[in-house]
Amino acid sequence: MKILIVDDEKLLVKGMKFNFEQDGYTIEAAYDGEEALKLAHDKSIDLIILDLMLPKIDGITVCQKVREFSAVPIIMLTAKAEDMDKIMGLEYGADDYITKPFNILELKARVKAILRRTAPVSVDKSKISYGSITLDYNQRKIIINGSSIDLTSKEFDLMDLFLSNPEKVYSRDNLLDLIWGYDYPGDARTVDVHIRRLREKIEPNSAEPKYIMTKWGAGYYFKS
Repeated sequence: MKILIVDDEKLLVKGMKFNFEQDGYTIEAAYDGEEALKLAHDKSIDLIILDLMLPKIDGITVCQKVREFSAVPIIMLTAKAEDMDKIMGLEYGADDYITKPFNILELKARVKAILRRTAPVSVDKSKISYGSITLDYNQRKIIINGSSIDLTSKEFDLMDLFLSNPEKVYSRDNLLDLIWGYDYPGDARTVDVHIRRLREKIEPNSAEPKYIMTKWGAGYYFKS
């Protein structure tokens, strides 16, 4: 597995590189946003650890640009604890975030959890279809009425859960536990951000959804 670490703090990058290489990962490093985007085009990158504050191009912009050509999982690093910074990262395509200073063991756990969820599935479950929607597990994308749409890892996991359990209502807490993990430090707004972004991708009109519905006071469900 190859991880791209992007941070302008070279000592921090050195420490992360050492720790992840000890676990058998291959590490690429970038110290500014421009370099990060060049390396992100490498098709063999399996995950990006991306700092929010970067020279040349900031992390939010890098994340946004990466999402134009790749669904590679992205973990944002931020020195700011404000919720808005975290939500902004999620809005622009990040799959997770961790606030500096962080425990390297926690970061490793987040990386392993994301890579486990995005690992290729066996061929006996290569696709699942419901009406005009097909979820392709090999390419981790969704096809609606013949049009292919790339999804981030969390968006894909949400669609997998919804399509596998049509009409079942999931509360925000349920979704946090099932998609992000029971120990995830985020809150219900994390779910709302991802649902909104997913609707913008798959719904003909995200303001009047026909696939992912809201059960007021209860949660979200996929309408069969």
